[in-house]
Amino acid sequence: QVQLVESGGGLVQAGDSLRLSCAASGRTFSNYVMGWFRQAPGKEREFVAAISWGGTSTYYTDSVKGRFTISRDNAKNTVYLQMTSLNPEDTAVYYCAARRDWGKSEGLRGTGRYDYWGQGTQVTVSS
Repeated sequence: QVQLVESGGGLVQAGDSLRLSCAASGRTFSNYVMGWFRQAPGKEREFVAAISWGGTSTYYTDSVKGRFTISRDNAKNTVYLQMTSLNPEDTAVYYCAARRDWGKSEGLRGTGRYDYWGQGTQVTVSS
């Protein structure tokens, strides 16, 4: 069983940077594929990024590619999302999630195969 807690959200201006953290419990954290999702008001939950067990593979949605970087430190049981060049369209509640298998990269976009979810952290970007 894995418990996830996000932190690092806040209110920033367009063009600013922000680093989100997701702290995980459990001795087998390194065996999980980790992902970040976000949900804006009135919209469905959207995939943002994912990272493999060892951190060697990453996958991003097109709208954040080149601006966001996902990373993990298995020794600290933590996954990060470094966000740069933020704009108001990035405003959302950001969720950390964990799943057992990578599978097909396109399949990482769906929420169904993620077994554990954090409670989310709010990111608000003003213009």
